[in-house]
Amino acid sequence: MTFRETTHAVLHYQPYDKIPVVSFGYWAETVQKWAAQGHITQEEADDYCRNGDNGAGDRAIMKKLGFDFNWNSCVGASVDLFPHFARQTLEVRPDGGRVERDENGLIVLVKPGVVSIPAEIGTHLTDRKVWEEEYLPKLQFSMERINQAALAALRDDADREIPIGIHCGSLMGTMRNLLGVEQLSYLMADDFDLYVEIIDTMDGLCYQCVKAMLESGAKFDYGHFWEDICFKNGPLVIPSVFEEYVGPHYKKITSLLNQYGIDIVSVDCDGWIDHLIPTWLENGVNTMFPIEVGTWNASIAPWREKYGRQIRGVGGMNKTLFARDYKAIDAEVERLRGLIGLGGYIPCPDHRIAPDAKFENVQYYCDKMQNLRL
Repeated sequence: MTFRETTHAVLHYQPYDKIPVVSFGYWAETVQKWAAQGHITQEEADDYCRNGDNGAGDRAIMKKLGFDFNWNSCVGASVDLFPHFARQTLEVRPDGGRVERDENGLIVLVKPGVVSIPAEIGTHLTDRKVWEEEYLPKLQFSMERINQAALAALRDDADREIPIGIHCGSLMGTMRNLLGVEQLSYLMADDFDLYVEIIDTMDGLCYQCVKAMLESGAKFDYGHFWEDICFKNGPLVIPSVFEEYVGPHYKKITSLLNQYGIDIVSVDCDGWIDHLIPTWLENGVNTMFPIEVGTWNASIAPWREKYGRQIRGVGGMNKTLFARDYKAIDAEVERLRGLIGLGGYIPCPDHRIAPDAKFENVQYYCDKMQNLRL
C-alpha cells in the first residue's frame, strides 16, 4: 500500500499493513543546529527555512530521519490580507526592542534575542472606519489568490504516493492574527455587529477560495483548517459564540468538500481544544491535530470514549522526549501502540520539533515506528 492508501485506510477504520510515520516539521533553529552538527546539509536546512513543509529541504530531512511524509502537505490559497501591510517599525526602545506593525496590522513588541512569537500590544484595526477603508478591500476574492501551477500538478493523481490536503484556511485564527487576543475579546462587547461582519467576510473568502480550488480539477485526499484559537487553559473564544457564528461556515465548506469526495477534514488548533470539539464534529471537521500531549496529556483516548468513531486524530506523540533518551522513546512508542489499536489514529510529534531535540533520538523514534507491528 502507498502512504496515501494507508492513511485513507487508517482514518476510515479499514485494514492496513503498517502505520505511516508522520512528521509536522521543525523549528528553524532545530534544523540549523542539526546542520551545524553535520546531520543534515546547510543547504537542506536553509531550504527548509525558506520553503517550509514538504519542500525539497523538508523531504531530504524526513528521509534522513525516517519519516514517511509531513501531515501539512497541503495546497491552499491566500485567504488573508491581500496584499499584506508593509511591516513598519513604530518605535525603537533603549533595550533594543522594536515596536512594529506587522504584515497583519498587529502591533507587536519584538525583543532582541527572542525567537518565539512577539508579544501583542495592540492592533491597527481599531474601529469600523479602519476596517472598511484599510482591511475590507484586502479581503476580497480574486483568482490571483489561487496558485494555479500547484493545482495543475494535482489534476493527475494516479501515481501519488502521499496524501495531499486542500488547505481550507482559517475561520477564526486569522481574525485573531488581525486583532490580537485582547482586542478580539473586547470587540465582541464593543461592536458585536463588526465582530460578526469580520467573521462572515473572512469565512466567506475561505469558502470562495476552496470552491475555486476544487473546481480547478485538482484532486485532494483531505481537507485541512488552521485555527490556533486555544491556549493551555481552554479556548480564546467563547464556545457558544463560536458554535453559533463560526460553526455554519465550517458546515458550508465541509459540505462542499464532501461533494468532491473528501470526507476526512482535519483542524490544526493548538491548546486545550476540548470545548470546541463539539462544534467541529457537528460541522464536518472530524480529525484533530496535533493533539498536544506534552503540556497537559491530551490524548485521542478520552475523545474516542466520548465521541466514538466519528472523531479521528493525527498527532499526540510527546515531542519533548526527543531531548531525553532511547528509554523514554521506547516507553512512548509502547504508549502509542495502545492508542493506534483504537483505530482512526496516526501518531505524529505533537508540534514542530524543538531545538533541544537530539537528531539521533528522532531517528530512533522513526526506526521504532517503522518497525512497529500491532
